[in-house]
Amino acid sequence: MKNTILDFKLAALLVSTTLMAGCVAPTPHLDEKFGEALNTAKAQQIINPDASQNKDPVAGIDGQAANASIDRYHKSYERPPAQPNVFAIGVGTGTSTSTSTGTTP
Repeated sequence: MKNTILDFKLAALLVSTTLMAGCVAPTPHLDEKFGEALNTAKAQQIINPDASQNKDPVAGIDGQAANASIDRYHKSYERPPAQPNVFAIGVGTGTSTSTSTGTTP
């Protein structure tokens, strides 16, 4: 009995959602402008759209200097060497400089 009621409710839900989907108004204004923001943002990021047509050599840094600067950049993110704790120097070495005989005056 429970399965029959559940099946009927699911069937009614499926039919009603299908019928309501047909009543939805189309969105021609949204559809015609779909992707316009992305295309505008991409176009704004291009400084010179005809740069691939320019055959002049690029003026600037040479390859060896660029490689060295990239190596320095990557090394800047390496973990620095651990600094010794300056407050613990000479503490707890286990040696004593006292010349006491152990008697109290």
